[in-house]
Amino acid sequence: MSDQSKIDPGRCLAPEEMKPYLAGVEPDVREVAPGRLGKVETPETLAAREGIPSDEHGIPADLAIRSRVLLRHQRENWPMLGKGFESLETVQVRTFDFDGFGMKVQFNPGRIVSSLAKVDKKSIRERKCFLCRTNLPPEQKVLLYGDYMVLGNPFPIFREHFTIPHLDHIPQRIRNAFEPMLDLSAAMGRYYTLFYNGPRCGASAPDHLHFQGGERGFMPIDIHWEDMAGRHGTWIADDDKIRMARVDDGLRRYVIMESDNKPKLLQNFEQIYTAFAEASRQAGSEAGEDEEPMLNILTTQENGRWRVICFLRRKHRPARFFAEGDDKMVFSPASTDFGGVCITPVERDFRRITADDLRAMFNELSVSPDVLDAVVKSL
Repeated sequence: MSDQSKIDPGRCLAPEEMKPYLAGVEPDVREVAPGRLGKVETPETLAAREGIPSDEHGIPADLAIRSRVLLRHQRENWPMLGKGFESLETVQVRTFDFDGFGMKVQFNPGRIVSSLAKVDKKSIRERKCFLCRTNLPPEQKVLLYGDYMVLGNPFPIFREHFTIPHLDHIPQRIRNAFEPMLDLSAAMGRYYTLFYNGPRCGASAPDHLHFQGGERGFMPIDIHWEDMAGRHGTWIADDDKIRMARVDDGLRRYVIMESDNKPKLLQNFEQIYTAFAEASRQAGSEAGEDEEPMLNILTTQENGRWRVICFLRRKHRPARFFAEGDDKMVFSPASTDFGGVCITPVERDFRRITADDLRAMFNELSVSPDVLDAVVKSL
């Protein structure tokens, strides 16, 4: 367990800083639409109606509500983050249709740093970790939750975007962090989906364990996951403990789990992890023997049930990322891309990318159907 006392008290968002962002809100608003930062409920409305307890300062003891308040505060009091979210107003989107589902492509130049991030061991050693609490910008405030900090992300994709790093500087590894991810997704599930990018799967800080979060429903798979399982997958378990599906939609290969039983989810995730580590290395994954298998993971909790989607990968970046001239395309997919919102930070790429490009690059990055079948057989 990390020592929260190591955090400078001035770094944490204080109750007196929260209250202005809870007050003066329309009292009749019951549901908060994704991205509607001006529609945060007050303690006297949502909290009272839904039985959410408040602390001694009258602040709802709900991490999702507090996270939304944090972001409202940071947009007004941290110019870098405010500018980042203002830039989303100019983001452009194209939509491509595939076999019964759509993929969005977002032109977001603010993500160029993340897309081009150098994640080799030498580059990581030579830079300061931007997720360590001692290296955070002075204006950046945090919320504490167990061993983790909730931070506003100054380079957003979502209209509400958070980074959730561990208090300690420990490597990006999911095997022993999957249970905290479930706990965080339960605590933030009122509004948000959490995601994990493996160290070779889009994490720009592979040396520091962290998750990210964004408003639920922003990624197409958040809404259409059950349709995808029915159209492109097979339910391999469907009982009172857990539902599981094997899905191959022609671009991505993944496993969906849905359950209100945390021990069962933990057990099945360990089976997936172990089987995938073996199958992917036999198939020639980019991950080395001492590295975790290549995973992107989405989690959320709705109506008391967790939903977990594990995307299985074999490569970090497509060949076109490293190409020269007209063949080059700056496309470095992470969880959001696999969830159906593909980020292109270069306008030229945004204008010329095609459905065939997306199909080819996702298939290059995703495992083969044989590897997916090997994982499923272990369950």
